[in-house]
Amino acid sequence: MSKIKIAIAGIGNCASSLIQGIYYYTPERVGSDHVVPGLMHWDVAGYRPCDIDVVAAFDVDARKVGKDVNDAIFEKPNCTTVFHSDLPKSGTIVKMGNILDGVSEHMADYDDNRTFVLDGTPSATKEEIVQELKDSGTEILCNYMPVGSEEAAKFYAECALEAGVAFINNMPVFIASNPEWAKRFEEKNIPIVGDDIKAQLGATITHRTLTDLFAKRGVVLDRTYQLNTGGNTDFLNMKNQDRLASKKESKTEAVQAVAGARLDDENIHVGPSDYIPWQNDNKVCFLRMEGDLFGGVPMNIELRLSVEDSPNSAGVAIDMIRCCKLALMNGEGGILTAASAYFCKHPPVQYTDDQAYEMTEEFIASRVKAASAAE
Repeated sequence: MSKIKIAIAGIGNCASSLIQGIYYYTPERVGSDHVVPGLMHWDVAGYRPCDIDVVAAFDVDARKVGKDVNDAIFEKPNCTTVFHSDLPKSGTIVKMGNILDGVSEHMADYDDNRTFVLDGTPSATKEEIVQELKDSGTEILCNYMPVGSEEAAKFYAECALEAGVAFINNMPVFIASNPEWAKRFEEKNIPIVGDDIKAQLGATITHRTLTDLFAKRGVVLDRTYQLNTGGNTDFLNMKNQDRLASKKESKTEAVQAVAGARLDDENIHVGPSDYIPWQNDNKVCFLRMEGDLFGGVPMNIELRLSVEDSPNSAGVAIDMIRCCKLALMNGEGGILTAASAYFCKHPPVQYTDDQAYEMTEEFIASRVKAASAAE
C-alpha cells in the first residue's frame, strides 16, 4: 500500500510529537490485538500511523533549516517529551519557509534556547513552496504556524490551493471556518480540515464535556473560567496580547457551543494565562465552573489538568491526516465537516462531541466502503 505523503509547515513541538508517533506506532510495537493506547483509530482504510510519510518540511529557525526533518524535530527551542528518539534518516530536508508574522518581535528578548533563531536566510516565495509541494508528491499540507501568525497561515493555505494539495489547519487562524476561504477550497475540490486542533484529552475537550454535562443534567452554568500556563514557544509567543484574539475566540466558542444557554462575556474567561519557562511543553489548566442545582442551590467544580501539550494533539493529527486521505481517495473536496467538528475547536459548524464523534465514524465507514467499491 502506498504511503500518505504529507508536508509540515512549522517543525515545532507538535511536529516533533507527530513524527515520533509515526515511527512509534508500528505493527511490531502494537502487536496483533490492535488495542492501542493513545490512538482513536489504529487502522483507517488500511492506513496505520506508520503509513504516513513526511516528504516536505518548512521552518524558519536556523537550527532546523537544512537538516533532515527527523533530526530537526529534536533541535531547540523544541522542548516536548521525547518518547521515541531512535529515528532513521528520512531523506526529507527542512526547507526555509516564509517568516511573515510567524515570529513575534518580543521573542527576541529571550534566550536562544527558548525562542526562534533566524539566520538571515531570505524567506521562500510562494512559487518556491508550491514547487516543493509538487516535486515532493505532497498530498496533504499540515499547518503548524505559531499562534497569531495570521499572514503566515494564509500564505500556506494559498500554497496548498495553488499546489492542489489538501490542507489541515491545526492552529487558530480562521481559514476552514471563513466562508470565503472555504469556498475557494470547495471550488477547487480540495479537502480542508480546521480550524485549531483539539487535544486528545486537553483543557478544551474537558471543559466542553463538563459544560455539556451541566446542560444535560439540568444544571444552570452561571460562570466559568479556564486558565492555562505553559513553557513552550506558543506560550511565550502569546505573551504578546495582540496575537491572542483568534486563540481566545476559538477556545471560548468551543465551550459556548455546548452550553445550555450562552453565557454573557463577563461570565466566561477561557484562554492562555501565563508563560512559565520551566514547565517546557507541560500545560497546566485550572478550571472552575459555577452553577445552580435543584431549587437554585449553588454548586461549583474546580479541576486541575496537567498534560504534555504536543503529544496530546499528535494522535488527533494522525486521524485528521487519514480522513483527508479518505476524501482524496473518493475525489471529495471542500470542508470535511465531520472531521472538522470532531478534531477542531473552531470548525465551520459546531456540534456536540457526541454528535461529531458519530458523524466522524460514519464518514470513515462510508468513505472506506466507497473507496473499496471503486477498486
